[in-house]
Amino acid sequence: MHSTKAPRAVAYCHCNDCRRVTGAPVAAFAAFDETALSFVPNEGRSVSVNSGVTRSFCECCGTPLTGRYEYLPGMVYVSLGIVDQADELAPQLHAHESNRLSWLHIDDECKRITRSARDELNAATGEVD
Repeated sequence: MHSTKAPRAVAYCHCNDCRRVTGAPVAAFAAFDETALSFVPNEGRSVSVNSGVTRSFCECCGTPLTGRYEYLPGMVYVSLGIVDQADELAPQLHAHESNRLSWLHIDDECKRITRSARDELNAATGEVD
């Protein structure tokens, strides 16, 4: 994966779907402009299980690569676990905080949104430093 721009947003997601696709107690992702992102050799295999959501996976090893959401147009969400610069991309918010596993405690100053963060993510127009 290569991006010509920094991500517009970086966030945690506590929803059941993101936890299941990553196999982790919480997902962390970076939101990139669709036009700034490229994949070599390709974006992998696409799967749509939930209406309005398309995910891609590496064709060789099955690693989750991206998420695309109709309600978040023009953006591609990439799991931080596959981003080489992940250490430089601290999340700015927690989405679906109401679904956080009760034993998971992340001590940070990030904004916590009870449900979907779609409004905040759609409004993210600046690039993350």
